[in-house]
Amino acid sequence: MSNAKERKHAKKMRNQPTNVTLSSGFVADRGTKYHNGGGRPFHQAQKQEPFPGTSRQRQTKMTHHSPVDPDVKEQSSSKIMFKKKGGWKAGPEGMSQEIPKYITASTFAQARAAEISAMLKAVTQKSSNSLVFQTLPRHMRRRAMSHNVKRLPRRLREIAQKEAEKAVHQKKEHSKNKCHKARRCHKNRVLEFNRRQKKNIWLETHIWHAKRFHMVKKWGYCLGERPTVKSHRACYRAMTNRCLLQDLSYYCCLELKGKEEEILKALSPMCSIDAGLTFAAVHCLSGKCQGSVLLYRANRYPREMLGPVTFIWKSERTPSHTSESRQLWIWLHPTLKQDILEELKAACQCVEPIKPTICTPGPLLTTSEEKSQTELPDEKIGKKRKRKDDGENAKPVKKVIGDGTRDPHQPYSWISAATGIIISDLTMEMNRLRLIGPLSHSILTEALKAASVQTEGEDTEKTPHHWWIETCKNPDSVSLHHRQEAIFELLGGITSPAEIPAGTILGLTVGDPRINLPPKRSKVLPNPEKCQDNEKVRQLLLEGVPVDCAHSFIWNQAICKNVTENKISDQDLNRRRSELLVPGSQLVLGPQESKIPILLIQQPGKVTGDDRRGWGSGWDILFPKGWGMAFWIPFIYRGARVGGLKESVMHSQYKRSPDIPGDFPDCPAGVVFAEEQAKNLLEKYKRHPPAKRPNYVKLGTLAPFCCPWEQLAQEWESRVQAQEEPSVASSPSGEDSDSRRDKLPCAPTPENTDLWSDEGGTSLSSCSEPREAMDTECPARVGTEWVACQDATGSLLCVLRSRKWLKQLSTWCGPSSRDKRAARRASGSGEPAPTRAACLPLLERFPRALVWVSLALLRKGSPEPHSMICVPTEEDFLRLRQDQLYCGPQESKHSDPFKSEIRKQKERKKVEKRQNKQAPTEREGLAGGPPAAGHQALTLGLWSGPLPGVTSHCSRVLLGFVTQGDFSMAIGGGEALGFVSLTGLLDMLSTQPAAERGLVLLRAPASPQYRFARIAVEV
Repeated sequence: MSNAKERKHAKKMRNQPTNVTLSSGFVADRGTKYHNGGGRPFHQAQKQEPFPGTSRQRQTKMTHHSPVDPDVKEQSSSKIMFKKKGGWKAGPEGMSQEIPKYITASTFAQARAAEISAMLKAVTQKSSNSLVFQTLPRHMRRRAMSHNVKRLPRRLREIAQKEAEKAVHQKKEHSKNKCHKARRCHKNRVLEFNRRQKKNIWLETHIWHAKRFHMVKKWGYCLGERPTVKSHRACYRAMTNRCLLQDLSYYCCLELKGKEEEILKALSPMCSIDAGLTFAAVHCLSGKCQGSVLLYRANRYPREMLGPVTFIWKSERTPSHTSESRQLWIWLHPTLKQDILEELKAACQCVEPIKPTICTPGPLLTTSEEKSQTELPDEKIGKKRKRKDDGENAKPVKKVIGDGTRDPHQPYSWISAATGIIISDLTMEMNRLRLIGPLSHSILTEALKAASVQTEGEDTEKTPHHWWIETCKNPDSVSLHHRQEAIFELLGGITSPAEIPAGTILGLTVGDPRINLPPKRSKVLPNPEKCQDNEKVRQLLLEGVPVDCAHSFIWNQAICKNVTENKISDQDLNRRRSELLVPGSQLVLGPQESKIPILLIQQPGKVTGDDRRGWGSGWDILFPKGWGMAFWIPFIYRGARVGGLKESVMHSQYKRSPDIPGDFPDCPAGVVFAEEQAKNLLEKYKRHPPAKRPNYVKLGTLAPFCCPWEQLAQEWESRVQAQEEPSVASSPSGEDSDSRRDKLPCAPTPENTDLWSDEGGTSLSSCSEPREAMDTECPARVGTEWVACQDATGSLLCVLRSRKWLKQLSTWCGPSSRDKRAARRASGSGEPAPTRAACLPLLERFPRALVWVSLALLRKGSPEPHSMICVPTEEDFLRLRQDQLYCGPQESKHSDPFKSEIRKQKERKKVEKRQNKQAPTEREGLAGGPPAAGHQALTLGLWSGPLPGVTSHCSRVLLGFVTQGDFSMAIGGGEALGFVSLTGLLDMLSTQPAAERGLVLLRAPASPQYRFARIAVEV
């Protein structure tokens, strides 16, 4: 047999049992006689062995010990014949086997039985690791055979069923560490979430927002910026016709406790009645309404502003009751907290820290404990770390509720020994949600139900909510609760929150809102049946909520702590709900139900202007911490749409109110915000190649990423002074002074310019005073310190907020273009232009002031932030009269003075690159000389170095800048908000004709096209 056939035969016999022998063509087998057909020689068949071996062993014995029979060669008839080409012929080796003459039945049967049993064993026993369906040919295999036995042939189903019943092939529980998502998941999520809250504060709705919003880290918090789905128009429709929900728990709360006279005396220097109401407003002092006020540094009005705040006085149970100790809550944006807190401590003389009385968040690991946990023994390095479970002694990890970044050793309360006032920082000690839209009433009344009165039950001390049982024992408290509940039910039938007096406060105690949760999301609608009592509704709309009904237990920190600690967990609540006899029925907890004190505050919405009054009104809900998600989910299940920071900016833009902190350029927080915004926009600009970004130098845009307010106000002041002194200008000394004023914007001092500059050469503010005036310095923001300097007239940059002068400016500008009929009437009535005598008192008090204005485009166009507000010329008005469809002029192309310098800069970089490839010795020699790249780095398309005159750089005189701008879905056109120079505005209004008074030009930073817009000052 050839080698190939031997290998083929060996492969065939590989899985055969040893007690089965097939005929083979080996020469060694030719000399054996088989008489019984049992694979044994005839002369040994006579002799039966008691323990016979296998047939292969017996065959081997006879092959070596038996002589060859000579008669075998003569029996040609018994040869094994093979069919080959040309007929039947003998085997290749001439092998032959003699047929036995007789057989023994018993011996033959035993031999066949052994072979049959071996064959059955070979068939039933698997010889490989493959499954049954894997032994089939590939064209017969199906994917369903791995889990469905009936897809196999019938002969293999029984074996496959036995394989499936084995434990090896049973479906195992998937390990959480196999997929990437599961590997990232921490074993103890609460412990991991507590660790991640050490750097940035999480709101209680953070996990909900993180799954549905783009998250940003701002102001020390992790906040939702905008939804992941396209919802810009949907959010506007929700604010206009339905309801928008926002989480404002990141707003900070400062509490002042003390005598009312002492508090008012300390806070009066920080505000002015000229800018509006103060802390001493009558309707706010009683606790009936929420007030808003603009805070300044003590006795520094109208400059050195700190920021806008809202405040709430704790109401008294009866109006005649006078208590020496009053509580005042001041709510403010987190960017304003540090400056206002320091000023409050200085004004109230609260310098002595005391131990905080508020409850601190759950315990966090200290630095030493973290190090002890992270240190591992040497033998465990490189292995997976597993947290040890102490079994019964293991302490459950408490979830951080509130501010997880608070240091327990740092004081959060201060007291004054002189005035007795206590200032406490209650940031993140309460949740604040905001509902905006006409359906706010319906959602509130459907999601929240007044707490039931409980006077009898279990032992008062053992009940977790014993404070409510003690309250219900007082008849006056029960009567007050019923009156609050009746007023709250009346809200369900009122169409819009704008119908209620602005800032109305209503206190209430409600039950657990999770109990009334509907099975599916639905949209609630107003119920007019709740307003059947027209007299009570009319009294509520005219007078608001009575003073005594504004009382709430949320002012008591001990009660708030009790409500937070005794909250029923969601797991326990769901377990009790599953045990109900009738699934889906109302869950009744009885005395175990939580009672939560809340405070409802009406938000007035749009309060300026004549159009869309009350748009964006709603309600704010204050409640203790730990209950954020318990109130959040029921509001969403009633049809509220959730918005983020972007929706807050849109809300303020449509109300035409300044956004905090971006629209407060005279506030330290506003300056920091402008710096960060300019830095981010510059980085984004540099990420694009020069061919894919606009060249602002050629477009005539000096500051595309920032607004140089100080330089704008200074240049307009110098410009008006130069126009008013023609007689002085004719003299030689006057020519010198005038020329110096003309050069004043273009030649700033190097010490004061480029206060914030980088490779792009943009600066947030630059000073325009000449070098000769050494007695003054311009205000700037360096780092986080406010460098306040005064000029020759003792003035600083400020924003005009005097209501008296704002009303006068609004009259001079005329009505906004939103009311076209009123605009025509005003233009026809011939309202007198502002004269120099009328403007002189205003300019003397506010020489460098900015005015908050709103602009509406006459025709197409969508304004952008940092767009330029310019003064139109007589030629522009003439073309507009001739062609009513005239869009506006275009700015001519400017030359780039930095083009050659940038080309030289590129050449220097190439030389440096070649020098870096030289030998180390040569590089060391060059290093000793002056550096080749000592020049300031330039960026193509941006103005480098000090800014020239911003007002006269372009063909149209610059008046101001836009801070918010976009297409307005409310008016169906472009709308913008921004600031203009007060001096420039008065100068423009005095020179414009009556028919075109209030018309300005808007130009985007990356466009040469000017577009007409109407300016308005709304009060």
